[in-house]
Amino acid sequence: MSNKFQLETLKIKHHLFLILAGVLTVLCVACQPDKTATTPSDLLKNRIDNYLKQSEANGFSGAILVVKNDSIILNQGYGFANKEKYIPNSPNTVYDICSVSKQFTGAAIMKLVQDNTLKLEDSISSFFDNLPKDKKDITIHQLLTHSAGFGHGNTDDFDLTPMDVYFSDLFESELLFTPGSDYSYSNSGYSILGRIIELVSGQDYETYLNEKLFQPSGMKHTGYLLPDWENSTVADEYLLNVSNEGSHIAQYKQDGAIARTVLANGGIHSTNNDMYKWYQSLQSNKILSQESFEILTKPHVAEYEDESSHYAYGWAIFTSERGTKVITHNGFNGVSYNEFVWFPEEDALILLASNAYVRPIGRITLEIENIIFDSTYVPNELLKYMVSELYKFTEAYQGSVNDLEKQLKLTYEEVIDSPRHLNRLGGVYYRKGMMEKAIGIYKLNIQLFPDDGNSWDSLGDTYFKADEKANAINAFTRALELKPENDDCFWCDNSQEKLEILKHN
Repeated sequence: MSNKFQLETLKIKHHLFLILAGVLTVLCVACQPDKTATTPSDLLKNRIDNYLKQSEANGFSGAILVVKNDSIILNQGYGFANKEKYIPNSPNTVYDICSVSKQFTGAAIMKLVQDNTLKLEDSISSFFDNLPKDKKDITIHQLLTHSAGFGHGNTDDFDLTPMDVYFSDLFESELLFTPGSDYSYSNSGYSILGRIIELVSGQDYETYLNEKLFQPSGMKHTGYLLPDWENSTVADEYLLNVSNEGSHIAQYKQDGAIARTVLANGGIHSTNNDMYKWYQSLQSNKILSQESFEILTKPHVAEYEDESSHYAYGWAIFTSERGTKVITHNGFNGVSYNEFVWFPEEDALILLASNAYVRPIGRITLEIENIIFDSTYVPNELLKYMVSELYKFTEAYQGSVNDLEKQLKLTYEEVIDSPRHLNRLGGVYYRKGMMEKAIGIYKLNIQLFPDDGNSWDSLGDTYFKADEKANAINAFTRALELKPENDDCFWCDNSQEKLEILKHN
């Protein structure tokens, strides 16, 4: 091991102890008020900004826009759109808004309904020929509310399967339940809606949205391929805020088309400034009438048995702790994260766009909400994400895989308090097809947590993919032996299924 690497290891250990010590701090600097602020808006802005600067220091990268009482309180970028070139994030940086895209499909459908060219009760057999009997009566309303019974379908956002083949395969697939009887979030259902928009309007999906929704709203930096991306700052996406994965726009341009697997259900790119213009258009009924907007955001179908959240048309609807309505949606593409949170009865809005998702940032909008509505609230500090720290270490390490396993243990054993950390790290390399590194990480995980069945299942999956049959059988067998007594075994079905395959091959 080189002296340089030993030095880096000592630095990391010291850094980790500083992180843990920081958690014990009673009052963080980020929570201190700015004594120069005078107005309530200034005070609110500084409280939010101080919290976000602390979050930025611990891994947040993206942009935030906050509106209260019809005024922009904060509209800023944090971290970098491109780390290598030191290009900062800003309100005009272009991000993948992921599944937040669904609200545009919902609005486009309502626009067609409003123009009397479509009805929510129309069945999809009005638009597609030769449908199987179990799908002929599925309605547009059921597609919009994820109550049609379709699953996700193919999840590869860049699978350029021909359109006729894509829909033929989708319609031949087995439904999860009888249409209208249940709820299951479905990307493929929104893909069908996108095609219906095209068939009814006579335009391709992006063109229709651009002409009917984006241009009237003044949105010039929203879409897939139509905007002038060459003169825009498009954020590179950083996996766990570490490795540069490029941008989806670059892939769209290379393909010259948008795959049906993502069109209309995700993958639209936009800026916080453009999304604010869209919010203003909805708020002022510039695109949709008040009646159409109310249908768009009505809580139509319960998402959970406790009915704590309902799905509208491209929106999720729930009630805040203050008893007020929340119109929201989030999205995640595996690297980037986006969130749109609207409090219509309290005249407030939070937009979050990130080009580097790490799990702690899922709480940022909630912390900002608490700051907005409680002048005494002290936000919970956003802590560094252990998986990101581990990934940063493994990406910088240049030795052998066997030595990597030893160095990870040496450096992090004292602070890895859960098998989830290494399990997620191993998953990064599993998805990248780097099996040797994934196996080494999973082997370390079962050393540290030998009684965790899920870790054995993950190791088995990696051996399975690496075609190491004997090792895979041993790992899956051990995973099943560690089945919990309460039968709450989320990995058992996978282990059992893979064992059956291995034993018959």
